[in-house]
Amino acid sequence: MSGANHTTVTEFILLGLSDSPELQIILFVLFLVIYTLTVLGNAGMIALIMIDSQLHTPMYFFLTNLSLTDILYSSTITPKMLVDLLSKRKVISFTGCFLQMYVFIALITIECILFGLMAYDRYVAICNPLLYPITMSRIVCLKMAMGTFTAGFLNSVIHTSYISSLSYCDSNVIHHFFCDSPPVLKLSCSDTQINETIIFIFAGINMLGTLLIILTSYIYILFSILRLHSVEGRQKAFSTCASHLTAVAIFYGTEIVTYLCPSSSYSPTQGKVISVFYTVVIPMLNPLIYSLRNEEVKRALKNAITRRITFI
Repeated sequence: MSGANHTTVTEFILLGLSDSPELQIILFVLFLVIYTLTVLGNAGMIALIMIDSQLHTPMYFFLTNLSLTDILYSSTITPKMLVDLLSKRKVISFTGCFLQMYVFIALITIECILFGLMAYDRYVAICNPLLYPITMSRIVCLKMAMGTFTAGFLNSVIHTSYISSLSYCDSNVIHHFFCDSPPVLKLSCSDTQINETIIFIFAGINMLGTLLIILTSYIYILFSILRLHSVEGRQKAFSTCASHLTAVAIFYGTEIVTYLCPSSSYSPTQGKVISVFYTVVIPMLNPLIYSLRNEEVKRALKNAITRRITFI
């Protein structure tokens, strides 16, 4: 973040979601409830996977990492947004802004790769079940997880370094509720064409690359499921895959609109609305999607509740 020493801007002002005091109070209560459900839901998912030995499989190992990532990246955005909803002056320092951007981009990148790994895990489990214990061994899964987090933070270093090195010498008002790269780039008085190209390339490789892995995996999975003679086997396979595809569709739909659309077509208002979905709503929905649409998770939850009632 070397650009901080070469800019006249020392802080940014976040416009937030609304100027109306009445609406801000309503939004504060709404997002506080959503954030609470996000933390409790994802933490509950992690705890359920840890205590149920039947969920100690690669799929749920990656789901644990996904839940942890959801907690972290929601916590990077939502607490600051909640404070700003009750504040008259929504200020964030130059360093704080790019630190928030850095952590957020890293975690979003990690989330994309985790979705790809979960799709690959389902592909190996359904299409090559005999090789599954070797291909997705504990050591392999740990290396995949470590590589995912490393790739996420390295990608964010490149992404954030280029943006923070620009000059910010005119307006310091960000038309957003957090320091996302498209609205921050709009404030720069430097030529941002190279930066926009870099963002497009890295976002394209990350999102479209992992999306291609997901789609390819599920094409093979679909053909394998259709060849199954057991109706129960088909239903179980569709159950575990449907939850993952639902989460993927919601996540990638909002991300592609935000980061892969031309900057000339970027609308601050549209950007805010879409960003609410992938920063606030989706982290809350993921544990619900994976619990309500997954028979193994529902079974584990039922067993946990039964044991709790028996203990009491």
